[in-house]
Amino acid sequence: MYLSLLPMKTQQHLCAAIAALITTASATVTMDWVTIGNANNAADPATGSLYGAVGYAYQIGKYEVTNAQYGEFLNAKGQLNANGIYNSNMPIRGITQTGISGNFSYTVTTALANHPVVYVSWYDAARFANWMMNGQGSGDMETGAYTLNNTSNVLILANAGASLHIPSEDEWYKAAYYNAVNTSYSLYPNGLNSVTNAQANFNPSQIITDVGTYSGFPSSYGTYDQGGNVFEWNDGYQLYSSTRMIRGGSWGNSMGNLASAAGYNYNWSSEDPILGFRLASTIPEPSSLLLTILAGGMLLVRRNRSSLF
Repeated sequence: MYLSLLPMKTQQHLCAAIAALITTASATVTMDWVTIGNANNAADPATGSLYGAVGYAYQIGKYEVTNAQYGEFLNAKGQLNANGIYNSNMPIRGITQTGISGNFSYTVTTALANHPVVYVSWYDAARFANWMMNGQGSGDMETGAYTLNNTSNVLILANAGASLHIPSEDEWYKAAYYNAVNTSYSLYPNGLNSVTNAQANFNPSQIITDVGTYSGFPSSYGTYDQGGNVFEWNDGYQLYSSTRMIRGGSWGNSMGNLASAAGYNYNWSSEDPILGFRLASTIPEPSSLLLTILAGGMLLVRRNRSSLF
């Protein structure tokens, strides 16, 4: 039996258990997840039926990854700043490096802790996903969801069975624009076919905000800031170019960049002040999940989840 065949409330309880299992006892970074069910939905006809169809249930981050979360990653894995996971422009956006190579440490500006992390490449996001999947702490950042092996200039795809990963373009698109109630897509990731500066962070705001600031205008599934604040990496790619896909628009871009039609190819090594990411999580079949829960002594209780400047 697949999770998508179970009642929605059962899916939600299982997803909550998965989220707890992903974060180990020693982990310091926790994430809020939104369940994206309604498997086998049709793709958005407005895209020529190219985007939005996903054949399984999954989870996606309710918010963009924050400075506070990425700062924990840096302090765990950034003593050498291997593979450039820290960018020298980060201090102006809230993360400061001190010390010498081999003993670097990182401080997050309190007032900016809940801003989305920026100046991160697709590879930085992939390494963060690996670290999260491997239990944080001293967990490896070169293997796991992605087998990177210290590279930063080749096409890397998510490994089969990866429990945490950068969302695929379809996963990102569905979470942002699909409405399962009326089985249709909105033009903007606020569940509507229009958007204003009171509903999302885009030009002329010219300032990054805390994740979730526009709390009254989530996507139909309940995610925040998939439109505005910062562009987000996804796992879409162009086979014959050094690019991955980004979507969602930013504080520095016009309203049109938030729309469902606006996906962009972006150099996978780019690190810009308008560009961040969120993660997605797979949902194992109930039989696999039950074995994991029983092994951990857990009990589920049923209750009535291109430059753009």
